[in-house]
Amino acid sequence: MFLHASEIILRSLSLRGKSGDMKYLSQRDFIWILPLSLGLGAVLSFLQPGNWLIGWLGFSFLFLLSLSLLTISTRWAGGDSDSFSMKKNLAWMVAFAFALRLAGGVATFLVLPINGFDDVDDKAGYVYKDAHRRDDQAWELAISGDPVLGVFNKKYAYDQYGGLLSLSAFVYRYLSPDAHRPLMLVLFSAFMAALGLPFLFKAASQQWGEKVGLASSWIYTLYPESVLLGGSAMREPYLWACSAFALWGFVDWQKTHSRNSWFWLGLGLAGMLLVSPIAALITLVIFAGWLYFVSEQGRISWWMFAVAAVVFVAGLFILSSALDRQGNLGGGTPFSIINNFVRESLNWNIYKIKDGSGWVQKLFNQMPEYLHLPFVMVYGVFQPVLPAAVIEPTTLIWRIIAVLRALGWYVLLPALILSFVAGAGSKSASDRKLWLWLSMIVWGWVLMTALRGGGDQWDNPRYRAILLVWQAIVAGHVWVWWRETRTPWFGRVFAMEAVFVFVFGLWYVNRYYQIGFQLEFAYMVVIIPILWALILFGGWWKDRIHRIGHGV
Repeated sequence: MFLHASEIILRSLSLRGKSGDMKYLSQRDFIWILPLSLGLGAVLSFLQPGNWLIGWLGFSFLFLLSLSLLTISTRWAGGDSDSFSMKKNLAWMVAFAFALRLAGGVATFLVLPINGFDDVDDKAGYVYKDAHRRDDQAWELAISGDPVLGVFNKKYAYDQYGGLLSLSAFVYRYLSPDAHRPLMLVLFSAFMAALGLPFLFKAASQQWGEKVGLASSWIYTLYPESVLLGGSAMREPYLWACSAFALWGFVDWQKTHSRNSWFWLGLGLAGMLLVSPIAALITLVIFAGWLYFVSEQGRISWWMFAVAAVVFVAGLFILSSALDRQGNLGGGTPFSIINNFVRESLNWNIYKIKDGSGWVQKLFNQMPEYLHLPFVMVYGVFQPVLPAAVIEPTTLIWRIIAVLRALGWYVLLPALILSFVAGAGSKSASDRKLWLWLSMIVWGWVLMTALRGGGDQWDNPRYRAILLVWQAIVAGHVWVWWRETRTPWFGRVFAMEAVFVFVFGLWYVNRYYQIGFQLEFAYMVVIIPILWALILFGGWWKDRIHRIGHGV
């Protein structure tokens, strides 16, 4: 029965071979998929409350669905590659991405009540407060008998847009009707995060080559913020999968003009509209710029513009409606509501930073008011702060989470910084424009989320990670560029980052443990740029001497 359902899916999505055989999923695959699903389902059901048999059936079904679709998508994505090692790498990546997120989600769920903080979220096993509140309301809706579309009522307020809460309630109502089993949603999040990976690899490989596709996919797989969010009942895993669907549809349409590409593009945008309209709007902006820069004389056909306009307007109204439900933002138009929300949000985040940190409040009192916003933005870019993650007192589980999150961002950040240099070095004029456009979008989003999330070490990186698919692509291109050019500037940017971490680390050590001389923060802010300038000037001078010596 399940195999027959898979055949229908493959036929409708054109994922079958031309001869009609089951090219990407066969009966032999169920020799390992079925026992593994039943075994893992039994383990997770044992860890959750309620009737074990009901839980086992629900978990096993989700594992059967997840492993089957991941197998199909992985073989499909690697089908065009002539390299067996590339296909093998892709299979390992997808398996590792799924396992890492699921294991991380289960581990935090079990360990936080034991080694976390003494608050309601940690005691319940949730890393994110939003996930806890939404999960509780999903269970409340599931057992209420109300339609799952009731999420659009103000009664269910912890999901701005309703899509994720509706899906969560659906899973609980039909797969876990007797007890609240949060790990079901963790499993589904891990599956969605992993499902985006084959589409990301396929799209990036077709557009820029398998080297960029492989590098981007590994970054997506290993990025710690992605692992943490992918193992939580949050919206980001769904946004990543939908972003990858839309990216593949867009790339494939440009290459082949296939009707199937419209399905994936539409599916991705529709999914984003239901989970977070802002992601759909940003994706449309990315695609519009992409078309403009790669098309002849920057022309975009009228029907493309019409389709994009319809989706954009729909997303705008959904976004403004959701924001207006959160409070009285005034204004009668979507633009005025969004404008008021952004203004109030920025003011609130500045207030939170100043009120929550004595040294920030002291700095604000010493600097002109017009510098407050730029300070918040720069401070937000460096969140989560690596020295703070290493030094601030906390429990072991939170120390591990904090260090991995900060380390992941501080490894990715130099690649994003060099993205403009790598993009400008592209040989093709259209590629050069496209890479610079993607770099500008990525950095525009990083800076905007730094303002939106302020100095918050949780909301800010989470908002930033919404565009993880695009960040992974840009960073993957920089990695390939560095491997091919061996430019010394990669090491120099890392050296600048090391200076920041070292000086800030000394400040944090003295702040918490009073070891040695306490350097004033204002002086530290001056010392770091001076050392940065020395590294930049020294690198430029060394390159100049090298060029003169070689007669360049």
